[in-house]
Amino acid sequence: MRILVMNPNTTASMTASIRATATAVASPGTEIIATEPLWGPESIEGHFEGYLSAAAVLDRLTTLDFSFDALVMAGFGEPGREGAQELLDVPVLDITESAAQMAMMLGHSYGVVTTLDRAVPQIRDRLLTAGLLQRCAGVRGTGLGVLELEEDAERTTRIIVETAREVVRDGAEVICLGCGGMAGLQERVSAELGVPVVDGVAAAVKFAEAVAGLGLATSAVRSFAPPRPKRIGSWPLSTQLSLSTASSPRNVDFSSQTSGI
Repeated sequence: MRILVMNPNTTASMTASIRATATAVASPGTEIIATEPLWGPESIEGHFEGYLSAAAVLDRLTTLDFSFDALVMAGFGEPGREGAQELLDVPVLDITESAAQMAMMLGHSYGVVTTLDRAVPQIRDRLLTAGLLQRCAGVRGTGLGVLELEEDAERTTRIIVETAREVVRDGAEVICLGCGGMAGLQERVSAELGVPVVDGVAAAVKFAEAVAGLGLATSAVRSFAPPRPKRIGSWPLSTQLSLSTASSPRNVDFSSQTSGI
């Protein structure tokens, strides 16, 4: 089985961290491939960057030249998953719903610890749309920017633990790490808190294995039917970008650290 894990931002070091977490939990025989878009924001902290990222991810997916059995979208609370479900004929899972679904199997209520406070409404909206908000005891921001998560692992863990304690006091019995950039921290945070901590990347990979292993995929009869054929101007951009940079440095407006496949 081959699972593609898509980091929605263009920071290659974060892709590497996400890849490591996904690989660590994957079953024997499961191949993890991780990448990010060829263009878009280096981190996603708001609706504007979220919608740019969604377009960049869908653009990237249209230009991949290999097959895979499931897609994991590693953005927490961000748009684009539904578009990928229309585009692909394999299961598509995102880390927001996967984390919450797994958390609800482990306790009566769960909470989410994320990055900046401005991300909280976006995550709550995503959980509400998915029908998962009723059992959420709270969503809290740590005050850390997405890129700050990688600067000092000890400080990041300490702040996540401090914030998670507040969510536990609010009634959460399970904590979800609310950012793909927090991948790999679940064991340390759980040891400090004494409650289960779910990493969305790990949860989504295990769900992807289960769904693909059962031979299931997204229903295409209505909500996620394939896109209707039509002209889309200058699309996909990734193809043009790849051709224009084949023998020259990448345009400075785009990430120079894209990890590729």
